[in-house]
Amino acid sequence: MADDPREDKKREDKQKEEGTPQPPPAPAKPAAEPPKVEAKAPAAPPAPPKPPAGPAPEPWNSELTASLRERFPEVSIEALSYLGQNFLVLPPESFLPVAGYLKSECGFDMLADLTAVDYPKREKRFEVIYQFYSFPRNERLRLKVPLGEEESVESATPLWSAANWLEREVFDMFGIRFANHPNLKRILLPEEWQGHPLRKDYGLTQQDVKWVQENLHIESGQ
Repeated sequence: MADDPREDKKREDKQKEEGTPQPPPAPAKPAAEPPKVEAKAPAAPPAPPKPPAGPAPEPWNSELTASLRERFPEVSIEALSYLGQNFLVLPPESFLPVAGYLKSECGFDMLADLTAVDYPKREKRFEVIYQFYSFPRNERLRLKVPLGEEESVESATPLWSAANWLEREVFDMFGIRFANHPNLKRILLPEEWQGHPLRKDYGLTQQDVKWVQENLHIESGQ
């Protein structure tokens, strides 16, 4: 005889009243993790635009340049002006006579400064640069002498005694020689130091390791 559905219902109700434990609910499945996305390195910022090229030097013609060309017709003198600053470019063999004329006849009685620049890719890699000032004229004048690596220029000490230490500094830092200088030796670095720190082929962290080890008794001066 088939079970009476009413009896089944009674049994279920009785079990609930008696607190018969019910099977625990099935645990919920964990949510699927989203796929991992690898972080990309930030894109490099674009290179800044190159600054516009400045104006090119212009020919400089004046009473002074005319008198120089008249006095030294055989000398190749470049007379140029850049942003209102006048300068001359001379071959090294003509420096001393032209500089002497500028002092004695044109009033440039003060050597305000003397320095150099290194352009390693040029045939004449160095430029020795003289800054003159004339008190009578209240005028400044720059004079440049291009030099090859093995070339020298006459010392200006016979004309301006201030050139003595200035030329020694240029010799020390660049290795440029000044012919007939009275005492051409280093002025900032020891005489035994190897190399010339302001040359473009002398690294920023380069040093005379041997001198540092022998005199400072350390492995590095950096």
